[in-house]
Amino acid sequence: MVIVNIEDSAPPDQVQEAFDDVIKAREDEVRVRNEAGTYANGLVPEARGQAQRMIQDAEAYKAQVVAEAQGEATRFDLLLSEYQKAPDVTRNRLYLDALQNVMSNSTKVMVDVEGGNNILYLPLDKIARQSEESVSVQPTGPSPSGSTSIRELTDRVIEEIRKRNRQ
Repeated sequence: MVIVNIEDSAPPDQVQEAFDDVIKAREDEVRVRNEAGTYANGLVPEARGQAQRMIQDAEAYKAQVVAEAQGEATRFDLLLSEYQKAPDVTRNRLYLDALQNVMSNSTKVMVDVEGGNNILYLPLDKIARQSEESVSVQPTGPSPSGSTSIRELTDRVIEEIRKRNRQ
């Protein structure tokens, strides 16, 4: 006997179902391995991209912080040179700038008047403007009387500072 040909090889009917389950399990194994490989191949480049993005964000933040610090240092150096030229003027200017910055965000202002009595000043124009802005979508301009009262308050504060410096 030289050659043996098997023409039809089918498992017996009693084990056909188990035979089909084995074939299906092998196919599922190959499919799951392929899916896992695809997932792993996609996950690593995505993680590298996220890491690179985080590094770039950190570098940008670093550059921003350094630039802000250098700007503040330059501003301080310029302010120092002006202070050395005229200390009183610079000190008063810084005080007025700080006062203006604080007062622009305040709804109540205490004004120190000679004699020890404090006067409570309510900037009604700002309060009214804020309530109008919250009600309507279109912003309204400052009222003429509001700008006058703010100017008067600023003039009073400047005059009070000058009086105190003379004493």
